[in-house]
Amino acid sequence: MKTLARCTVATLVLAATTALASAQGMQMEDKPGQPLLSPPAMAAATIGGKAIVIHYSTPSLRGRVMIGGENPYDKVWRTGANPATSFVTAGNIKVGDLTVPAGSYTLYTLPEPVGTPWLLILNKQTGQWGTVYKPEMDLGRTPMHAGTLPTSQEVMSISFEKTTANSTELHIKWALVDESVKIEAVK
Repeated sequence: MKTLARCTVATLVLAATTALASAQGMQMEDKPGQPLLSPPAMAAATIGGKAIVIHYSTPSLRGRVMIGGENPYDKVWRTGANPATSFVTAGNIKVGDLTVPAGSYTLYTLPEPVGTPWLLILNKQTGQWGTVYKPEMDLGRTPMHAGTLPTSQEVMSISFEKTTANSTELHIKWALVDESVKIEAVK
């Protein structure tokens, strides 16, 4: 029964991702017959019996210096590519020291040099292209924990790790960066 439920959830998430891409006019190929350079991806976790889902696009380094190069330090970054990275929580949560009511948000970050904590930003504007950022719409910002990867990671990823019944860690990994923040269910 759990396997059937997981398959149903996976099917619904895939349908939502496809619908989101279609609604935002995002093509599924850069050129006919070729995949997107930054394909869509999703991260999901359940804490406190409520789902948290992040939809984002996965840029690759492709020989470039991205964080601290094309995406400068101390400048808000879309944290992905293409449409804005969406962050949806079905329950009230605490992200680092930020209280987040159930709802839909856009996730941004404020990058810093490797080994220095970034700021995670949740913004109330949703559905926009990734480079459209309105600071007056911020729900808030919270510091992340700076970590480093042992080897460079070519493709950016967002994941949930160390998930328990009532908490998880959100990780953003790219190049040598592993920035994380704890997320807890709130009653």
